Amino acid sequence: MSQIIIKKVETKKDLADFVQFPNDLYRNNDNYVPPLTNDELNIWNPKENPALEYADAQQFLAFKNDKIVGRIAVMINHKEEKDLGIKKVRFGWLDFIDNQEVSKALIDEAIKYAKANNITKIEGPMGITNLDKAGMLTLGFDKLATMIGIYNEAYYPKHLENLGLVKEKEWVEFEIVFPEVLPEKVVKFNNLIKEKYKLKVLEFNSKKEILPLVEPMFKLLDETYKGLSTYTPITDEQIKHYKEKYFGFIDKDYIICIEDENHNLVSFAITMPSYSRALQKANGKLFPFGWWHLLNAGKKNDRANFYLIGIHPEYQRRGVTAIIFKEIYETFKKKGVKFLETNPELEENKNIQLLWQDYDPVNHKRRRTYSKEV
Repeated sequence: MSQIIIKKVETKKDLADFVQFPNDLYRNNDNYVPPLTNDELNIWNPKENPALEYADAQQFLAFKNDKIVGRIAVMINHKEEKDLGIKKVRFGWLDFIDNQEVSKALIDEAIKYAKANNITKIEGPMGITNLDKAGMLTLGFDKLATMIGIYNEAYYPKHLENLGLVKEKEWVEFEIVFPEVLPEKVVKFNNLIKEKYKLKVLEFNSKKEILPLVEPMFKLLDETYKGLSTYTPITDEQIKHYKEKYFGFIDKDYIICIEDENHNLVSFAITMPSYSRALQKANGKLFPFGWWHLLNAGKKNDRANFYLIGIHPEYQRRGVTAIIFKEIYETFKKKGVKFLETNPELEENKNIQLLWQDYDPVNHKRRRTYSKEV
């Protein structure tokens, strides 16, 4: 029986192999969506990723018979420890062939890293921060992945459970088929809420008009989610980073911003056309033709993804979601979008899930992180 060898990622070639491995593993899987290679490489570049200023990270590759058969990254987020008192080793970028020896060797590496740093808990898959992708798919293996979700085969969770890891957090995702006509009660309620609280939906003539609102959006995210036990405030460096990383993808028509009579931002929602098929065609590269596929996906698409929503706590139970949904509906009607897929929502985050309750949402995906005391 061949031995599994774990190798620390140290060179540029090692890192390129680390990024490429899942693309090779899922080459024949029609539901896997490859990320842009440069974006993946930049995650590990301190000049490109501000999270590395307060986090330690190391990547590993697993080899069998001189062939790469798995990968894992381990991280310690010192800001999380300082702000929340949470001390753990995060593991992520976890991929492996269907071989328990391989998955065991990778998880053992995370355990070893934890012990070396006097930490008694590991959890994953997750990113360096809570704004990164998180959660291993446990339902929806036959569904097309999205740009912000991790994809994995059905054997992954079985391997982790066999190794004694247990469920830590659970996320749910929903698919909604948009009705041909919006229910009359939604329209009436929308108008009532606008008038009652003197709210206004902003209109944008260009993407440049959105730029001044990017920072208020992130500050509103802090207000929206600060009550969750795992949430850490977003730094100014992170705001700059995410603005640069995602702003190019954003279509002004898919952004909804609502302000009060004093011009304070009280809610926003960002949806985007689904770039999944376009990213499959791009195969990790914007050039020479990847940008063309992404451009076309933005122009003509019957599917959209819900990315971010922020609602100030003072307005979370005041029906503002009715305004958001009506605006989304009208945009999608113009664009020919028939299907909406939500982003992963923590199972206990009922406030956000209430947004979909009147539209027959189907819980088509679930994902979770696994943890182990070591």
